[in-house]
Amino acid sequence: MEFNIETLIVYLHIPFCHRVCPYCSFYKHTPGDTDLRAFIQALLKEARAAPNTHIKGEKITTLYLGGGTPSMLSPRHLTELFEGLHEALPLTNTHITLEANPATFGHAKAALFKDLGVNRTSLGIQSFSPHLLKTLGREHNPEQAAEAVHTLRASGMEEINLDLMFSIPGQTIEDWRHSLDTAIGLKPNHISAYNLTYEEDTPFFDSLQNGRYSEDEDNNAEMFSLAHHALTGANFLHYETSNYAQPGKESQHNLSYWHGHDYLSLGPSAVSTINGNRWKNIPDTARYIDAINTVGHAMRDIETIDAEAFRIERIALLLRTTQGLPSQYLNNAPSGAVDQLLENKLAIHQNGHLQLVNDGPMLVDAIAAQLV
Repeated sequence: MEFNIETLIVYLHIPFCHRVCPYCSFYKHTPGDTDLRAFIQALLKEARAAPNTHIKGEKITTLYLGGGTPSMLSPRHLTELFEGLHEALPLTNTHITLEANPATFGHAKAALFKDLGVNRTSLGIQSFSPHLLKTLGREHNPEQAAEAVHTLRASGMEEINLDLMFSIPGQTIEDWRHSLDTAIGLKPNHISAYNLTYEEDTPFFDSLQNGRYSEDEDNNAEMFSLAHHALTGANFLHYETSNYAQPGKESQHNLSYWHGHDYLSLGPSAVSTINGNRWKNIPDTARYIDAINTVGHAMRDIETIDAEAFRIERIALLLRTTQGLPSQYLNNAPSGAVDQLLENKLAIHQNGHLQLVNDGPMLVDAIAAQLV
C-alpha cells in the first residue's frame, strides 16, 4: 500500500490514565500492572515495521500523541519513545502534538517535551470551575490548569491548545463564561470548545439513561453561541464547529483527517486508513503487546473504504469547517436537500463549497444526515 507522502499523518495512542474520566469513550485504562517499557518497545516495533509495510515515502507531515494521557509517561519512557520514533520514522520537519493533563507535568517535563521535538501541546482542561472538574473526574484544579499554560510557555512551547467543554451536568452559563474568559486570558494559540456528548459504555451515558442527567438542545445552542461570540471577539478564527485558532495556528493534524488524507495509527485500538484500506488495532493493551511481539502486527477489522463511504465521511467532517464542503460531494445528495438549506438560510454556496451559516453550524450533524 502506498500513499501521497505530502499528506501522510501519524497518530500514536497512549491508553494510560491515572484516573478514568466518566464521560470518555476512548480506549483507556489505568497502568495497573502493565509493563510500560514493554508497551513502549511494542509501539516502536510497530513503528519500525511501518516503512516496510505501509509507508512508501520520506515525509510525515504531522505526528499526534493522544490517549489516554501521553504526558503521564515518565521522562525515561518519553525519551525512549521519542528517540525510537525518530529512528524508525521519517520525522524531519514533522509537526508534533502531545496531549497533556495539567496535573502530570512541571517545568522539567515541559522542557523535556520541547527538547524531544514537540511543537504543540494540547491541554485537557475542560473547565476552570472546581465543581465541574469534580463532576468530570478530572485530577487537576483550575490553578494547576493555568499554571500548566505558563509552564509550557516558559519552556518555549511553540503552540498551546486548551480543550474546554460545555453542557456539563450542573454547568451554568456563568460557569461557561468564566471558563471562556479565563482561557482567553491565558492567550493560547488555539481553543477547542466541545459540546459534551453522552457516549455509550460510559458512566455518563448510564446516568443519562437512568434520568440522573439530561440533554437540553436550547442550552447547548446558548452555550455554543456564547463560545462563538467570546472567542471570535478575542480574534480567534472559528474554522471548525468546535475549534478556534489564531490565524495560522489551526490544527494541521485534524485538518488532514477532515480532508481525507491517509493516516497511520499505532498502539492499541488505533485506526489507520491508507489507500482506501482501513483497519483497527486490537483494543486491548496486553493483547496488543503480545500480537506485536509474536506476529508483528495487531491489525484486525480490515475493510475497504469505497468512494461512497469516503463521500459520506467528507460530508460529515467538511461541513463542520468554515471552508465548507466541496460541491463535488453533493452529486448524490437527495433531491431538494441542498435547495432547502439555502432557502432556510442555513447554508450558502461560495467558491465551489457549501458552507453552513447562521444556525447551520449548530445543526451540522442533522444537516449532514440529510445530505447522504
